[in-house]
Amino acid sequence: MEISVTGKHVDVGDSFRSHAEGELAESVFKYFENAIDAHVTLSREGAMMHVDISVHPGPRGMVVQGGGEATEAYPAFDLALERIRKQLRRYKRRLVDDHRRRGHNNEDVLPAQQYVIQSEAADDEVEADAQPIIVAEMQTDIATLSVSEAVMRMDLADLPLLMFRNIKTDTLSVVYHRKDGNIGWIDPSPSEQKD
Repeated sequence: MEISVTGKHVDVGDSFRSHAEGELAESVFKYFENAIDAHVTLSREGAMMHVDISVHPGPRGMVVQGGGEATEAYPAFDLALERIRKQLRRYKRRLVDDHRRRGHNNEDVLPAQQYVIQSEAADDEVEADAQPIIVAEMQTDIATLSVSEAVMRMDLADLPLLMFRNIKTDTLSVVYHRKDGNIGWIDPSPSEQKD
C-alpha cells in the first residue's frame, strides 16, 4: 500500500511521518491486505493540530475518511486513526456478511460523468439562455448496491449524498444526510419492495 504524509502550511518531520506510516499500514493491513493507498494530511487550525486520513482499501471504489483534532500532532493522528480503524472494521464486517448472503461478489457499475459547476453570485444578473460554467469534470462510477450498502458507503466516505443503482429495483436512487440528522432516501419506484 502506498502511503503519503503531507502538511498544509506545517512541516511534517521524519518522526511523525514514520509514526503515521507505520501505524496506518498496520491498522489497514489488519482488515485489508491489498489496500491500494492512503493519505495523511497534517494542518494547524489556530492552536489546534488537525489530521485528516483517507484510505482506499480495495478495488470496489470505497474511500474511508476520518479526522482528528488535538493540541499536538500525535494525539490528533491517533484520534483520526481510531475513527479509520472503526470504519474499516465495520466495512470489512459488512463485506463478509454481504459475501455470505450473496455467495459471491457481483457488483455492477454504471459509468458516469461528474461535473463541478461554478456558483453564481447572488447579485449577478443572469441571462435567460446563460449556460453554467463547468469548473471540473471527472469520471465516476455509479455502483449497484442495496440501500443499506449505499448508506454504509456514504457514511464511510463521509459524503453528504450518494447516488447508486438499487440492486432490488434496478433504478437509480439517492441516499443523503438530512439536516435533522436522519438519512433520506430518494427512490423513483416507491411501489417496489424496500430494503
